[in-house]
Amino acid sequence: MINFLKQKQWGWLAGGIALAISFLLAVTLVKPIGVSTQFVILDGIVWNAVGDDVAVEKEGTKTGYASDNAYLNKSGGKYAKNIANPLNYSFIFVIAMIAGGFVASKFNDGTKDETQAGTVDSSGLPCVWKDKFGNSTKKRYLVTFLGGFFALFGARLAGGCTSGHMMSGMMQTSLSGYLFAMGAFAVAIPVAMFMYRKKGA
Repeated sequence: MINFLKQKQWGWLAGGIALAISFLLAVTLVKPIGVSTQFVILDGIVWNAVGDDVAVEKEGTKTGYASDNAYLNKSGGKYAKNIANPLNYSFIFVIAMIAGGFVASKFNDGTKDETQAGTVDSSGLPCVWKDKFGNSTKKRYLVTFLGGFFALFGARLAGGCTSGHMMSGMMQTSLSGYLFAMGAFAVAIPVAMFMYRKKGA
């Protein structure tokens, strides 16, 4: 049964089309997809578990919840409500994304799409990374973690991430979505060119 489910890893085109369809269905049938907000909710859940309640029921507020923390209390206590009731669509969606990625990795037969041939080595390291920084997986994980941290920090400063602002936002022709996308690429492209520049350049 497992062998039957094994599949070749998708290339960027097939993956991009599948992602676009997923976003379209989510925006049309449920609500726009957003991910980075749920890390704030997770922080609040942990905060509630180890310290004072940061999300409490309160009459007269827009959502019926409030928080002493100004950030969690914005939008009428919207974040506070989600912290108090985390089993909602958005939070479960993020958990399902992580679980889905894990399950998909188990069904990958190890072969790659033609467009990926020569881009990733047998250990899973991108060849462009390995050529520039060597084959230390620890270094790769550290840089990946730091990149994710700064991307998430910036996303919260901007009030949304690449999925909320860029993907969902642009799909809804939101001006902030286009501005966010331009800003992200305006920074990402020069950084990538600097990091992967040829020696002596």
